[in-house]
Amino acid sequence: MPLYHDDDQAMLADTASQFMGEEGAIGKQLRHWRDRDCKDGFGHDLWKQMAEMGFTGMLVGEDDGGLGMGQVEANIVLEEIGRNLTPSPFLASSVLAATALKHADGAVRERWLPGLVSGDHVYSVALDEGPKHRPEKIAAKAEKSGNGFRLTGSKDFVIHGASADMLIVAARTSGSDSDADGVTLFAVPKDAANMSHEAVRLVDSSMATHTKFDGVELDGDAVIGEVDGGREILNAMLRAGRVGAAAEGVGVARGAMDMTVDYLKQRKQFGQLIGEFQALQHRAAHLYSEVEIAKAVTIKAAQLVDGGSEKADLMASVAKAKVAKAAGLAVREGVQMHGGIGMTDEYDIGLYMKRDRALQEFLGDQYYHAGRVAELSGY
Repeated sequence: MPLYHDDDQAMLADTASQFMGEEGAIGKQLRHWRDRDCKDGFGHDLWKQMAEMGFTGMLVGEDDGGLGMGQVEANIVLEEIGRNLTPSPFLASSVLAATALKHADGAVRERWLPGLVSGDHVYSVALDEGPKHRPEKIAAKAEKSGNGFRLTGSKDFVIHGASADMLIVAARTSGSDSDADGVTLFAVPKDAANMSHEAVRLVDSSMATHTKFDGVELDGDAVIGEVDGGREILNAMLRAGRVGAAAEGVGVARGAMDMTVDYLKQRKQFGQLIGEFQALQHRAAHLYSEVEIAKAVTIKAAQLVDGGSEKADLMASVAKAKVAKAAGLAVREGVQMHGGIGMTDEYDIGLYMKRDRALQEFLGDQYYHAGRVAELSGY
């Protein structure tokens, strides 16, 4: 398949670009909520607007009220979210949670999907149990209790955890912590007793939580998929989330690069535009090449996810690792080429660096995914 968008996808990209550029702009969203120390870190009005645009239910099937689109289309929206640094629960709710709920039975889907499609609800996922992303090890336990389960354990860096109307939690129902089997996914409502959140503000001003489950009682209807059979669903979530995070990272890289190139065309030193200095031209050309390669890899990964390819896992990690390097280069070059003002809060370029730093860690950094590429390639 070609590594560019078809006509319908190009139209979606134009729509998403205009919408995010106007409604999701840095001054209107990120700086607004950050400067007010917002406990959610994002605007619910914008989330409702995104629902009216159809964005929130892009990955929800048409039978469940969504648009029935694929990862490529979701990535188009995510790239514009990244380009504008728009604080939004789209990745956690409309990609990760929506992917998990695809595998739920009819009753669970009927309970949770309408609120997602309408923009009335925000969902998140509770996966990691430590400072680094290591989904291979799950220690939180869900033990049989009557007709349901009792959930105990803790999860770290749950994005929008305190704002979420429901958390999708990966817990162990059998086996040891590092076993591939024996994992079950649960839909835990926000009002569940014995669940507590410690809110933390991340470097990019987004909100996350350290969440504890101290004997949370869940009925059997909370199970997503089959008991002990959640690893396959978890892997599908991670594929979609990693490719989505890569797309958002491409947007961050392109936003930082565009801002830097504009600055090179305006700033003068010694009576000459600094964009005319050959050394800076070479650096800008190299950056452009790296960002374009990262975007192409991400499109390919999304196409493989949509096609159900056996190579989707591999390419998801390739994309996550490559984008991390390209976006890291984009924000570093951006700050350096802006000079001293690049270190001030007055200019937005530093906000791109902060978002890149948080996004690189989400669902695995470049070193985790480089190792995973080697492993999946037989090394």
